[in-house]
Amino acid sequence: MSNLLNHNVLVLNQNYEPLSVCTARRAMILMLLGKAELIETHDGVRIHSISVSFPLPSVVRLERFIKAPRKRILLTRKNVLLRDGYVCCYCGSTKGPMTVDHIIPKNLGGADTWENLACACDRCNNKKGDQTPTQAGMKLLRKPIRPNHITYIQRFVGVTDNRWKQYLFME
Repeated sequence: MSNLLNHNVLVLNQNYEPLSVCTARRAMILMLLGKAELIETHDGVRIHSISVSFPLPSVVRLERFIKAPRKRILLTRKNVLLRDGYVCCYCGSTKGPMTVDHIIPKNLGGADTWENLACACDRCNNKKGDQTPTQAGMKLLRKPIRPNHITYIQRFVGVTDNRWKQYLFME
């Protein structure tokens, strides 16, 4: 039973905006305290006590609106690669080791920001070197952007249940 209580549950604000992910144990406590309502369940899975059984939650919605500050995603090599899906921003390759490339190189004033860092394969990163993409005769396939909290749940936490997709704008 303790394994079931460790399942991930998507937590929605009162307006159905995705807020976070918690364990099924935490979601059950929120529901028992009247702070959240059950929106989606895991098919047919129930948690049993001596006298009562409850459906295992997959998505819960808070009863009161929470004005939560936007979660800031740490700018790390791993998070840049996850944001870009391990796809080279110059050639679209997914093969071989991936690196993080400064689109505007540091020696030309480029900063360590979400908008200036992108996933690149070794071949493209070496070809580009310490030049801008224009100087190297290369073109970005997509412009890198700062991920938001919904992207964080979609890519970094991972969608562990297909029932979450409609709430994470993936359908």
